[in-house]
Amino acid sequence: MSLFAIRDFRRLFAAQIIALFGTGLATVALGLLAYDLAGRDAGAVLGTALTIKMVLYVVIAPLAAAFVDRLPRRLFLALLDLVRAGVVLALPFVSEIWHIYVLIALLQSASAAFTPTFQAVIPDIVTEESQYTRALSASQVAYTMESLLSPVLAAVALTFMSFDRLFVGTSLGFAVSAVLVVSTTIPNARPTDTANAWERVASGIQAFVRTPQLRGVMALNLVVASAGAIVVVNTVNYVRDVLGGGQADVAWMLAASGGGTLLVAVALPRILDRVADRAVMMTGSAVLVAAVVAALAMTAAELTTWWVTGAIWIAVGGGMALVVTPTGRVLRRSAAPDALPKLFAAQFSLSHLAWLVTYPVAGWVGTGVGLTAAWSILLVLAVGGAVAARLLWPRAVVVPEGVPGEVAPREPALVGAGRARAETEAAEGTLAAAQCTCVRPV
Repeated sequence: MSLFAIRDFRRLFAAQIIALFGTGLATVALGLLAYDLAGRDAGAVLGTALTIKMVLYVVIAPLAAAFVDRLPRRLFLALLDLVRAGVVLALPFVSEIWHIYVLIALLQSASAAFTPTFQAVIPDIVTEESQYTRALSASQVAYTMESLLSPVLAAVALTFMSFDRLFVGTSLGFAVSAVLVVSTTIPNARPTDTANAWERVASGIQAFVRTPQLRGVMALNLVVASAGAIVVVNTVNYVRDVLGGGQADVAWMLAASGGGTLLVAVALPRILDRVADRAVMMTGSAVLVAAVVAALAMTAAELTTWWVTGAIWIAVGGGMALVVTPTGRVLRRSAAPDALPKLFAAQFSLSHLAWLVTYPVAGWVGTGVGLTAAWSILLVLAVGGAVAARLLWPRAVVVPEGVPGEVAPREPALVGAGRARAETEAAEGTLAAAQCTCVRPV
């Protein structure tokens, strides 16, 4: 049976897509709202709002993953959508900056709880192992496509309407998502064997700490966040104040970054058939570091042109795709199937922890001291993450028998055999290598 022939998964996936795009449109509108209220201080306002978001994601996501088996999940997911719909609908009416912070806290608390709950539902709806792996991949693709297309949709919409209308459309989207969730049959959760809440929260993070390729992924998260913070936080002020653009121009510049991601995402599947995930992701980290260097040189030299800015933003999007797209593959090859939800939840939390570091730098330092100082700090963080990833993640690893995800350096002479084995596993769509002793590049 085809994955999307499963009615409940199809409806739940549609709900996720709608909710994701709603969040993406709200993010673009939020930047414009911050500029409307704070002007040149919009970067600091947006940086604070996004920092609040990251704090909540880091704290709430693993807690939700820990307790999701004790909740009536269908009603819980629908309630989270309705909360988000109400909060987004209230955003156009705020008149004080602190109103933004309160509403964003409510909105992102609901979003942080939605993702791990959705991921925990998937194995109960998609019961075949091969289909389950594809379902996780589809979920990852959905997150990637949201970052690509939301700015484009926002740019088109802002050509015909003011930014506050985006909030209204987003609210309707969350309401539709809630209806789709309610129409889905979700089995009751099966309680896990782990009774202690902290053990549930910590188990996925412990897997990252003890697994070399996952330690590398953690370091690469910092590279992605360092470059991405420039685009997410500073675009609105750079376009409006430095380039002299309008509301739609902000969205189109964000769309340029999404376009870079799209171009790379289209080419990556064939590349990943021939090139190891590590090589692709390390290349992405180098592209991101180079993009931050170019952005820093641009602002330091006061080279304010649309074409140069657009080219850098495209490079950031492409570099992020090179790092983020293979991440799901690395996670799936690092754990047994029953451990994947915790691993994905841990990556969700740890990646947002990196953004928690970089958002305040881009927003607060960028507003208080200047973009040159802020982007210099982000460059240091990006370089540090890229170097750490290369040191923490060997070129290839051995997966010892009976210890999924536990890895050790392997001999260079085994590169070819390991790559062939990895490609065979990818073609078969299995995770057998997580339960046997084998050598592979990841």
